[in-house]
Amino acid sequence: MEVSGNKPKSNGMGDNADAPAGVGVQLGGGAAIVAPVSAFPNGVPGNALIVLPVTQPTEELKNLLGKGPVVVNPDQMWTLLGFNGPPVQVQDDQGRPIAIGLEDLIAALEKNWNEAPDDLNRGRILAQELMKHQKHEKAEKVLGKLVGTGSATGDDWLALGVTQMQLKKFDKAESTLKGAQNLMADNPYPSLHLARVMGETEKPDEERTMIMRAISIDRRCVDAWAYLFESVRKSGDEAKAIEAVEKEAATPADKNNAAPYIALQGFFAASDDTRDKAIEYAKKAVARNAEDPLALLVLSALYGQKGDLDKVIELLAPHEAKMLRDVRIAHNYFEALFQSRQFDKVTKLLNTLAASQDRQVKQFAIERSKAVAQFFQQQQQQLISNVNKVTPPAGGGRKD
Repeated sequence: MEVSGNKPKSNGMGDNADAPAGVGVQLGGGAAIVAPVSAFPNGVPGNALIVLPVTQPTEELKNLLGKGPVVVNPDQMWTLLGFNGPPVQVQDDQGRPIAIGLEDLIAALEKNWNEAPDDLNRGRILAQELMKHQKHEKAEKVLGKLVGTGSATGDDWLALGVTQMQLKKFDKAESTLKGAQNLMADNPYPSLHLARVMGETEKPDEERTMIMRAISIDRRCVDAWAYLFESVRKSGDEAKAIEAVEKEAATPADKNNAAPYIALQGFFAASDDTRDKAIEYAKKAVARNAEDPLALLVLSALYGQKGDLDKVIELLAPHEAKMLRDVRIAHNYFEALFQSRQFDKVTKLLNTLAASQDRQVKQFAIERSKAVAQFFQQQQQQLISNVNKVTPPAGGGRKD
């Protein structure tokens, strides 16, 4: 079973960074459109990946094609398609995914911002892509310009501090992150990153102070609880790390808080040897708050990884209403129902999800409905083929 969930991931700023959508820039170099099967109504295999060169093939590619079939590795393929740098995925103005060379993307985003330097959002999109692809020196320059405008947000300060930390400019990072902390009093992430800085500069007491400050700001921040575990475990004592989390989570304020146990399960979910331990922590998370979507997500994912479809269904069946807003939970429930061949419930679920106001959930329902229809069509074709194999041709009787 393919599942969603387990250890929550962060981009280091408390928000997952996706490909830039609808940036309205002019893309240069080679590119490829990666489209869903639904974009090809005349029929494409369900597992196909359609790669279409947008620009003219290079002379090198034309010469190779003239010699017959060409065998290339992935990097050579992108180069022959005219890509400048490794391929990255972005979205066009219509929300369609496009693969483009990284250097071409950055050049396009730089040009886009230079055309309207007062539009700070263009600079933010450029900085986001630079950070995502580990180009921290360029990102620092862009973010420095944003912060220097006087109109920067706390997020801009936070991103600059994270970039400086990646460059090991710890003094600058500390100063910048304190600025972000002042601007984002209700956000735990400036304190969490300050804790990282303190850890890197070997100031354990200050590191712990910043971790606890982050937890106090948002006790439902899974990353903060995870950092508490990591900081204690650095001494090599996993049991003490678990004890530290559970002791802090024993306060009356955390009675209905699933975050501490969501954090703990993530450290044991990846290995078959420790997955049962992860399940126990995930159960504790659900026991604390059965309405927490993330708690449901991680426990259902763990059950799915063990192949226990019945437990996935039992856990998620009462929460179909949440699936209208959370495609991850919908995904896990659908997979469990489909793989256990409960097609009546699959149909009911997809009909319900199709009415969702959430774009991702609605698209999920449409795509899965097509996949289910294709599955039934394949089953019917297989049945017909099997019948034809055992049915004698017309007029063919047995002679005694």
